Amino acid sequence: MKVLVIGGGAREHALCRSLSLDPDVTALYCAPGNAGIAEVAELHPVDALDGAAVARLAGELDAGLVVVGPEAPLVAGVVDAVRAAGIPCFGPSREAAQLEGSKAFAKDVMAGANVPTARSYVCTTPEEIDTALDAFGVPYVVKDDGLAAGKGVVVTDDLQAAREHALACDRVVIEEFLDGPEVSLFAITDGVTVLPLQPAQDFKRALDGDQGPNTGGMGAYSPLPWADPKLVDEVMATVLQPTVDELRRRGTPFSGLLYAGLAITSRGVRVIEFNARFGDPETQVVLARLKTPLARVLLSSANGTLDAEPPLNWRDDAAVTVVIASHNYPDTPRTGDRIEGLDEVAAQDAPHAYVLHAGTKRDGDAVVSAGGRVLSVTATGADLTEARERAYAAVARIRLDGAQCRTDIAQKAASGA
Repeated sequence: MKVLVIGGGAREHALCRSLSLDPDVTALYCAPGNAGIAEVAELHPVDALDGAAVARLAGELDAGLVVVGPEAPLVAGVVDAVRAAGIPCFGPSREAAQLEGSKAFAKDVMAGANVPTARSYVCTTPEEIDTALDAFGVPYVVKDDGLAAGKGVVVTDDLQAAREHALACDRVVIEEFLDGPEVSLFAITDGVTVLPLQPAQDFKRALDGDQGPNTGGMGAYSPLPWADPKLVDEVMATVLQPTVDELRRRGTPFSGLLYAGLAITSRGVRVIEFNARFGDPETQVVLARLKTPLARVLLSSANGTLDAEPPLNWRDDAAVTVVIASHNYPDTPRTGDRIEGLDEVAAQDAPHAYVLHAGTKRDGDAVVSAGGRVLSVTATGADLTEARERAYAAVARIRLDGAQCRTDIAQKAASGA
């Protein structure tokens, strides 16, 4: 099978790494890719938001499967264009991708499917915003209705900051705060059958101790030793399957990757949000633990034959990923800084630790930063303590001027706190 992956972040590098290890994959392409992905896949230029261009490239490469990684191309309808060209494509249609593209749409689907989530108001006027903020009180949870690259949510005790964020959005969802730890659970679906992956936890705040602004994610780990062993079964029964069934009932079947962001509250599991694609950085740790070859599962999702797939097979190892971000991320990150130490990690830490590239590019012989989140250093170990040690040992070898990373990824979980 020849596979084309669309995107150029650490999520796509994780996907390409897994696909490159799959014996069924005879050729692997990525568009546009990045400096790290170039080591495992052949790169091609493409406008990832142009469905016709993606379909044309897939045809030229004779791809038997296209995997669309980021949310923006999904919401733009790239999957529809590829499927219209007769090429199997992993990911939801433009209509189904509104599950991530519109918070209000997602809330409506959850209501129809009786999925447990936070009470909320959809607001479009200053008066509605003020009423909603007053109704829920602190802490205020304010979500841009549209795509915002992981930075559209503000959780704050500051009424003025909450109001300013809400007013800056065309349409905004204001909801009650959900207490308890957060969990990310992915599921691969063909619109009927749902195949859950292993849960992970990510770290959204920029600084240690969950301080600082929200980011796209500063690290993740899996498994979750503190979680109820029945959690996946419960979420399948109350969230994932009902959501897939409801979307099919509405005539907008969802195939691809359904991501449920969950809060384990004092009143039970509640959905914080849905995403329509693999999450970043959780994908890095979940795929590090997956033993089942990836390509056939993704193709079965695209072809509607997931019911014939056996349950996924998982390694017992734990996995931890630590994001190295550029100077001043998430505000106005600096780019163009030289990255050193990548060869040292490859020589001294492999195979237990490796570097997945996010915002990088080649500049002559050098690899330089080209985005806010630059690298995801991922490691596996017998348990979270060993995986953490290996990840941070590899992080210490990497040199990037002004770089920042959290030092507490998976620390509480590893210590049993």
